[in-house]
Amino acid sequence: MDHWLSLFAPQLHALVELEAHDGHMTRAAEALGVPQSSMSRRIHALEGDLKIPLLVHAGRTVRLTPAATDLARRIRGPLAELGGVLEEAAGGADPEHGTVRIGFPLTMGTGLLPDLLSAFRHAHPGISVTLTQAHGSELAGRLEAGDLDLAVMIPPPDRLHHTVIGAQEILAALPRGHRLAGARSVRLADLAAETFIANPASYHLRRMTETWCATAGFAPDVALEVTEFGTIRELIDRGLGVALLPHDDRAPSGVVEVPLAGEHRRAVALARATSTLTPVARSLHDFVLARAASQS
Repeated sequence: MDHWLSLFAPQLHALVELEAHDGHMTRAAEALGVPQSSMSRRIHALEGDLKIPLLVHAGRTVRLTPAATDLARRIRGPLAELGGVLEEAAGGADPEHGTVRIGFPLTMGTGLLPDLLSAFRHAHPGISVTLTQAHGSELAGRLEAGDLDLAVMIPPPDRLHHTVIGAQEILAALPRGHRLAGARSVRLADLAAETFIANPASYHLRRMTETWCATAGFAPDVALEVTEFGTIRELIDRGLGVALLPHDDRAPSGVVEVPLAGEHRRAVALARATSTLTPVARSLHDFVLARAASQS
């Protein structure tokens, strides 16, 4: 991909690399495989073409202007897509060798997704997979910035290309000694008097917890807000409250997962920011969709 960008968009590619290296001209030049003098000429040529200042000089160091930083971040994704299109058109890409970058939610660190990635690596040993686990809004931002090729996201992102691949069931996570720990299922209304442990308000699962509880006729008493799902389970294990969470194979022995009566699921989607994928990213994309279809 870098080969084609160096031919057709050298100035813009130089700006993107310079922003990625915090204005460090030498490191950006090394990343591009060009002399520092060439790197500098490309940036100054772009300044002349656009007729806007891109660099601020402070002694022997430089930093990007706000306009340059904004431009670099906005064109990173389109440049990556352009490189993929040109590479595919040239027919020189190898779909079985390379690196694909995929992100996934904090709630999917165990079970199905690791199994799927393991199966993909066995089927495509020449493709390296770089994993990023993050909050949903961060995954969307990294896709749009071109830092990720694909991301499994909950809920499906409205502004990005995506395909729904399944659903994540949400359960009642209770201390083992809880009065409802042995029940076959739990109505949310039966938890109205409980102390809840939940994510911060910006998290999708927190918003769904409040929505589902409101439908059941109460507002959850959230006494503890925690970003990490593993920490929430540790606090439940210590009897500090209950939570609505997806299944986790690594849950502490003192935590019991009980199904909720009714439908309490979240749609899971495979998302991308570009309409065209690199051949190795397409291999993983199609593998995930095929596995999802076979299990539906």
